Amino acid sequence: MANWVYPLGSAAEGSWDVSLGTSDSALKVDGWAHTGLKVATLAAGAAVELPTAGEERIVVPLSGSFTAAVDGQNFQLAGRASVFNGPSDVLYTGTEKTLTISSADGGRVAIATAPARTSYPTRLVSAAETPVELRGAGNCSRQVHNFGTPAALEADRFIVCEVITPAGNWSSYPPHKHDEEKDGETSLEEIYYFETRVAPGGPAAPSGDDTHGDAIGYQRVYASDERPIDVSAEVRTGDVVLVPYGWHGPAMAAPGYDLYYLNVMAGPGPVRDWLISDDPHHGWIRQTWEGQDVDPRLPFGTQ
Repeated sequence: MANWVYPLGSAAEGSWDVSLGTSDSALKVDGWAHTGLKVATLAAGAAVELPTAGEERIVVPLSGSFTAAVDGQNFQLAGRASVFNGPSDVLYTGTEKTLTISSADGGRVAIATAPARTSYPTRLVSAAETPVELRGAGNCSRQVHNFGTPAALEADRFIVCEVITPAGNWSSYPPHKHDEEKDGETSLEEIYYFETRVAPGGPAAPSGDDTHGDAIGYQRVYASDERPIDVSAEVRTGDVVLVPYGWHGPAMAAPGYDLYYLNVMAGPGPVRDWLISDDPHHGWIRQTWEGQDVDPRLPFGTQ
């Protein structure tokens, strides 16, 4: 079975903390064809470059501000202090573009990619334009930034969004799948890139004591048909889980720790749409949200 879990450092390449599935990735994953992810931590004044390729890309600041140059045209991405500080400006590049990303003060940036046949115009999506969705209720409440979904962005193949789950809540739940082209479902492989933090308001760690700093979450993926997959992963900042097929969820924010993940989805089908099937054993959970309030800790903004 291919490796579907990549802890921080295990998919590093050159200047990249993560380099998976992109046109220039040295690390090849058997059975992975439709999505890619780059993540870089830049020192002040540093830059990274992606060469021209037949893939569409979207630049997502994780922390800090950036300048993205696309074929010589500069775009300013105001960014944010962290992924838990609300939406960020993002930049869609289209295909066959040389992309250079730099940061005057340093920061961390992700680039989602997908092989594409049609190129759409380069577009800056500001934080203010980003659709913010509060999904679920009670302890299944989470916040979704839908900057790269079909309703928000004109693109060829990929669907990109980010999800923030408050400490103790369950996300990507009930378990669902999108691994077949059929009525009501599209075939999409999916990348989860995670970040975690100690939730605000908890006890502060004493000076020199890092026992409060091991912020963790959990991700589950399991088989939906005869294809084997069984992932129960403990995740931290910088970790990646690939979902080639199968039921996936929950993504669990452990008590005391907030959980973020960037989702990148694309597939071979003719329609760019996120259509899912719930695991029939657990789909009934959605009905329990009726009458429940959304977690009052949401929306996350400037915490």
